[in-house]
Amino acid sequence: MTATLVAKDLAAGHGDRTLFAGLDLVVAPGDVIGLVGVNGAGKSSLLRLLAGLDRPEEGELRLSPPTATVGHLPQEPERRDGETVAEFLARRTGVADAQRTMDEATEALVAGAPGADDAYSEALERWLALGGADLDERAEQVAAELGLTVGLDRPMTALSGGQAARAGLASLLLSRYDVFLLDEPTNDLDLDGLERLERFVSGLRAGTVVISHDREFLMRTVTKVLELDLAQQQITLYGGGYAAYLEERETARRHAREEYEEYADKKASLEARGHMQRSWMDKGVKNARRKATDGDKLGRNARSEASEKQAAKARQTQRMIERLDVVEEPRKEWELRMEIASAPRSGSVVATLREATVKRGDFTFGPASLQIDWADRVAITGANGAGKSTLLAALLERLPLDSGHAALGSGVVVGEVDQARRLFLGAQTLLEAFCAAVPDTQPAEVRTLLAKFGLRADHVTRPATSLSPGERTRAALALLQGRGVNLLVLDEPTNHLDLPAIEQLEAALETYTGTLLLVTHDRRMLEAVRTTRRVEVADGRISEI
Repeated sequence: MTATLVAKDLAAGHGDRTLFAGLDLVVAPGDVIGLVGVNGAGKSSLLRLLAGLDRPEEGELRLSPPTATVGHLPQEPERRDGETVAEFLARRTGVADAQRTMDEATEALVAGAPGADDAYSEALERWLALGGADLDERAEQVAAELGLTVGLDRPMTALSGGQAARAGLASLLLSRYDVFLLDEPTNDLDLDGLERLERFVSGLRAGTVVISHDREFLMRTVTKVLELDLAQQQITLYGGGYAAYLEERETARRHAREEYEEYADKKASLEARGHMQRSWMDKGVKNARRKATDGDKLGRNARSEASEKQAAKARQTQRMIERLDVVEEPRKEWELRMEIASAPRSGSVVATLREATVKRGDFTFGPASLQIDWADRVAITGANGAGKSTLLAALLERLPLDSGHAALGSGVVVGEVDQARRLFLGAQTLLEAFCAAVPDTQPAEVRTLLAKFGLRADHVTRPATSLSPGERTRAALALLQGRGVNLLVLDEPTNHLDLPAIEQLEAALETYTGTLLLVTHDRRMLEAVRTTRRVEVADGRISEI
């Protein structure tokens, strides 16, 4: 079924802070609308409103036809205790909920409840439309295509990060919603997964709204861009794809700045003229008073007339100022100005592996040998589940080896942004967790540093585990600026970061002089960040390319 979702005059906020207001949006069949804006602009909040999960402060939503299905797939898919992969897929595709509704309708039909026939027909139609009839068969096929080799009866909580990412992608590829609302679907996907996702989204007949930090994905898929501009408190829908959006936005911002500067220059010029005219008028009045007793009647009249003319000119200038169309100065966007603090250099050899082997169930990493030298800038690539995170853990001596040898060099100070951002997942407040990591820094200085990364007073007193994924990532980046490092380890650093922050991180990496280990599937970042070596990980084996 084709469906259209219409939002009219939506407003939302957090407490006293307005996220957006007066938002209008039509999601028509075939639309792929990229939703962009800085972290905290309200992107995920808008998706939840469109999904009907939250109520807007103002405005309304209309779905045509009303029976159409809307699929909201949030970032960081919830892994529930005891839930198998098959049950996870059924829940994410909406089939599980449709099945429950159909079971209830069946019971009502058997009991002869009034209206049970119609309720059962509607429930059956919805279950069929969502793909419930052949979900099990399709799930096996898609899992095999994605390399998700674990049994579908395995608990989700038992999967590795790479396997969970594949399960999340499978749940999307299996979905048959009439409208798709996708929140960061590119997170944790490898290059093959990204290509599959791009083909899926580009081939959808259903209307789609997608939040993504992946610039290449946006470039290849979206047909429109909706920007939530928190700094200007503006909502703008740009036609055309992502490249057109970047160009139009830059043009619009330049014109806005030019219009303001023209207005400000004209106003300043008129105000200066008015000030000069009033000065001349005051000077004329003083002269007239001083010479009032000299008996020159003609001179007095001339001086009086001149003063009146200057007063008239001053009034005319003031009216010209008042008639100017006021142009508000464009507010400057908040920018993450990031630096990576450097510790004194380490020894010449930073980390080594010699014939290292790690066994985890059926998966074996290695034997692997690798030496990382001072100032190496190494990009580590490979499919999900290939062993990239295992390689990092072995190099950092964080993982016991089954055989072989691993060692960190002398003077190595590690700074790490890991996939789970695990330092900020505990019950401590953000301030407490951060201060524990930098014990020599005063809490007031920590607050100032976190504020530079967009983490304000209301963030630092919250339990760290309550932070959003983007906020935890910003905290991890702030830690790199708060303490000196000479070995920087970034494992999927762009996950959950907004686009301006990614660009600032890339700029900071350009000026960083220490040793870098970078794991990323972000194709733009791989092009933008200067590296000196590239290590490929495949099926637990490493090779330098």
